[in-house]
Amino acid sequence: MPATPIRRIAHLDMDAFYASVELLRYPQLKGLPMVIGGGRRSADHALRQHFADVAEADIPVDAFPRLRDYAGRGVITTATYAARQFGVGSAMGLMKAAQLCPDAILLPVDFDAYRRCSRAFKAVITEIAPVMEDRGIDEVYIDFTEVPGGQREGGRVLARLIQKGIFEATGLSCSIGVAPNKLLAKMASEFHKPNGIAIVHEDDLQRLIWPLPCRKINGIGPKTGQKLEALGIHTIGDLAAQPLDVLLEHFGQSQGQWLHEAAWGRDDRPVQTHSEPVSMSRETTFERNLHPVRDRAELSTLFARLAEQVAADLQRKGYWGRTVAVKLRFDDFRIVTRHHSLPAPVDQAADILRAAREALKRAPLGRPLRLLGVRVDGLRRKDQPWPEGAGGSAPATAAEAGQGQLF
Repeated sequence: MPATPIRRIAHLDMDAFYASVELLRYPQLKGLPMVIGGGRRSADHALRQHFADVAEADIPVDAFPRLRDYAGRGVITTATYAARQFGVGSAMGLMKAAQLCPDAILLPVDFDAYRRCSRAFKAVITEIAPVMEDRGIDEVYIDFTEVPGGQREGGRVLARLIQKGIFEATGLSCSIGVAPNKLLAKMASEFHKPNGIAIVHEDDLQRLIWPLPCRKINGIGPKTGQKLEALGIHTIGDLAAQPLDVLLEHFGQSQGQWLHEAAWGRDDRPVQTHSEPVSMSRETTFERNLHPVRDRAELSTLFARLAEQVAADLQRKGYWGRTVAVKLRFDDFRIVTRHHSLPAPVDQAADILRAAREALKRAPLGRPLRLLGVRVDGLRRKDQPWPEGAGGSAPATAAEAGQGQLF
């Protein structure tokens, strides 16, 4: 009988994905500090108008908007590696980034282009290795175990083939980590960025994984990281050296057990080719702070638009849900979320808006807002009955949806 193949799981992460897609159309910006963030601005419109008859690749570098000229409340979606050297990074406010790297080129987000490229690189992967788990617009897990060539050099040969295929199809580069499981593969994909391949075997745990900080384990966030630091546990090796009963005492049964298993590189999760979404949401960050009272009309319009966008997403993908949430970020960056559960599932804008306004009644609204979001949780496909056998809720009229509204 043939030997059972060794489990080889890959994590593939596209390199500075949004920025790299922009460089496909603006190759003249390669190597320069560049930031992607915010919506379309007058400067972007002026650039397109002025160079309407010029190929995008031929627009002079000096003509592009610079970060130093930005004014508003937008945040960075991503930045090139050249910009990151200045301390600029994702989720940072554009105004703050302008202080760190004022000469960086500023481009608006173009999600349509990013989604097209995302579909293209994933199509390349599934042609070569069909067992792929989609983890977002720019990363996936791939099961190499049974794929021809997936065992050669620990998976390096197949990883090279995928890298080559993606580059030929899209012009984009990616980094790949291959390991016995998803946990280690995720860490390995960060080892040799950009355009790198890292191979981790079971006997590499002490040499490659244990010297890393605990935060490198996907799932250890800031709070857990701080708690580990306070206990004198700085590296994954430190964590592995802790007796299990100590971890259970400080972190509880579930998390303590998981920390112990993760430190020893154990992870049995399969690569799932399909997963159901648990929520759908839309949110918007304002160019200026909006006050719940003084800017009520504008907020009301934005609130309704977000509900309509979430409803359109649900209907297009065939889902509905029974819990609606609102997300608020205030001018002091504090985030508040409030939920409202419904007796029956919804997917209509008026129903979502009505529930969102009910949730909003329990939120503190004394400070100006930077961000507003609407989310529907607890999703189920429409072709799957709810446990109680409930159908859809009766559609709300526009007047009903507005009853008791705060904005």
